[in-house]
Amino acid sequence: MKKRFIVLGILFMTFSFTKMNAQILSDKAMGALGKGVSGFTFSDADAAALAKESVADLDANNPVAGPADGYSIRLNRLFGKHASSDGINLNYKVYLVKDINAFACADGSVRVFAGLMDVMDDNELLAVIGHEIGHVFNHDTRDAIKAVYKKEALLDAASSQSAKIETLSGSQLAKIGSAMIDSKHSRKQESQADEFSYDFMKKNGYDVNAVESAFKILQNLSEGAESSFMTKMMSSHPDSGKRADDAKKRATKDGLYKVYAQQKIDNSVPVKAKAATKTTAKKTAAKKK
Repeated sequence: MKKRFIVLGILFMTFSFTKMNAQILSDKAMGALGKGVSGFTFSDADAAALAKESVADLDANNPVAGPADGYSIRLNRLFGKHASSDGINLNYKVYLVKDINAFACADGSVRVFAGLMDVMDDNELLAVIGHEIGHVFNHDTRDAIKAVYKKEALLDAASSQSAKIETLSGSQLAKIGSAMIDSKHSRKQESQADEFSYDFMKKNGYDVNAVESAFKILQNLSEGAESSFMTKMMSSHPDSGKRADDAKKRATKDGLYKVYAQQKIDNSVPVKAKAATKTTAKKTAAKKK
């Protein structure tokens, strides 16, 4: 991937990739979903089905960390206990790319980029994922896909005077795939997801001050070499500095505020895990003899 920072789904988009074609879904995959889906009565199930297919395609076209990889071990340690959060079933994976990003989808899929895990400690990552879960819980991801479906599919078929589209053409489905990548959450949705993240941290006994710290990291990145790119991408979203201040105000009001000191960041494979892997390899080799 090109060497530039792509800031979290928190900041500008649900799907953001630097080295991908605009059409993330194959016509075959999209076609299967397009048949019989109503754009006007787009349900949570419709959104989840569409998201599931898109994530499967993304997983197939990105380097996904295996279960024995240090990044996966760390993510599972942190978020495995939250696989079912607020009534939502979640699944987590790490993309082994240097971009700084994370996103969540309507089907509960959460994808975290290795670049993000390289710059944020455990509590900061918890705050970020809490925000992404908030987008799913608040139906932001469903509404984003619904808006794309209506815009790219229904408008072309308006002359039919039908509220239901039985079959979508390959070109219509391609437009949906492209528009999904470029979808943005509103300022209100981002603010509500920020609040969800803070509440998620507080409810689960994590350090709420990490929310402010995570936004400060993003703010510092936006002032670096990629500032012009990031300023453009964040134009429709709340300023990271303001969001950090808002988190600080909430923590202060709750009597929990203190200056956050970032903890050690370690994405390596734990010693015990390495030993277990070697033991398993030896047993496997012995059986083959």
